[in-house]
Amino acid sequence: MFFKKYGDFVVGIFYAILGLALIIGAKALPKSKVMEIGPDFMPTLVGVIILVLSIILLIETATRFKAQAAELDASGYKDTSDYKRVLGSLVSAIVYVNILKPIGFIISTLVYLFVQIYILAPDKSRTKKDIISYAIIDVVFTIVVYLLFRYAFKIVLPSGIFALQ
Repeated sequence: MFFKKYGDFVVGIFYAILGLALIIGAKALPKSKVMEIGPDFMPTLVGVIILVLSIILLIETATRFKAQAAELDASGYKDTSDYKRVLGSLVSAIVYVNILKPIGFIISTLVYLFVQIYILAPDKSRTKKDIISYAIIDVVFTIVVYLLFRYAFKIVLPSGIFALQ
C-alpha cells in the first residue's frame, strides 16, 4: 500500500538525487584542453534532464496526491506486490556484479540471466517446456551480446576463469 500511495514521490526524490549526483560528479571531471566541450558535458546534460523530469514528476504527483489517495482508500485496494521476486532480483543482480570479473562474462551471464528470467516468470510459466525455452533464450542472448561487444564494438568483456595466459 505504501508504494501504491507514495511510489511516485519516492521515485521522484530518488531521481532528483541521482540527477544532482550526476551534475556534481561531472564537475569533478578534468576540463578538456583541446575543445570547449569536455568530458563533463554529457553527464551534466543527462543529470539536468533527469533532475528536470524528476521535478516535473514531483510537482504532478503533489497536485493529484489528495484525490488519488482518497480514491485508493475508498476502493479497498489490496496490495498484491511480490516482494520475494523483487528481493530475488536484487540479490541475483548483486551476486552477478560480484562474480562477473572472477568467473567471466559468459558463465556468470548464463547463470544470472537464467535465474533472473526464472524469478520474473509467472508461476504458471515454469513448466519444463518453459524452462527449456528460457535456457535457449539465455544461451542465444549471452552469445549474441558477447560477440557484439567482442567483434563489433571491440570491447573485451571479463574472461574470468577462461583467461588465456
